[in-house]
Amino acid sequence: MKRYAFTLMELLIVVVIVGVVYSLAISNFKKIQEGKVEVTLKSLKEYLNSYTHKSSVEILCLDDCSSCDIFVDGEKRSEDDSLENFIDDSIAVYKYDFNLGASKITKKVYFNTQNVEEDVCFSFSIDNKGVGDQVLVEFKNRVYDYSTYLTSTPVYSSLKEATDVKDQLMYEVRQ
Repeated sequence: MKRYAFTLMELLIVVVIVGVVYSLAISNFKKIQEGKVEVTLKSLKEYLNSYTHKSSVEILCLDDCSSCDIFVDGEKRSEDDSLENFIDDSIAVYKYDFNLGASKITKKVYFNTQNVEEDVCFSFSIDNKGVGDQVLVEFKNRVYDYSTYLTSTPVYSSLKEATDVKDQLMYEVRQ
């Protein structure tokens, strides 16, 4: 017996699944539009990806990291209250290399609109494909791994644990 169409039950299941996904997506968009999304280091990639951009979106925290600004395609966006006291100057950023392990990244220098030099406490950017800086960020006894592409940001309890997981992954890939 040949089957040429879907059964009513199959169609109902698809409609229910689409409805659930749609309702979850709409509630998340409403939260973003209302500004109720709490920005954390774990949700930072998703927060930056919520901005419409052509080339890149970047968070830039200066001096003691007490306030941060968002730059979309190189232009500063309006102040966002959720980024006040988001982090502090105890944050450390590391680049991971399989042969060298985690090495601390030196802080950049930023020149503001009046050409005054300011120290960058923290910066993180995402390109138009959603790929961010490939770094490990250590803050308040947690390490956030921004090197993942398709998953949410993994959080580890120490830099050693993060590098051990990355070493294990590299070991599995090489075999």
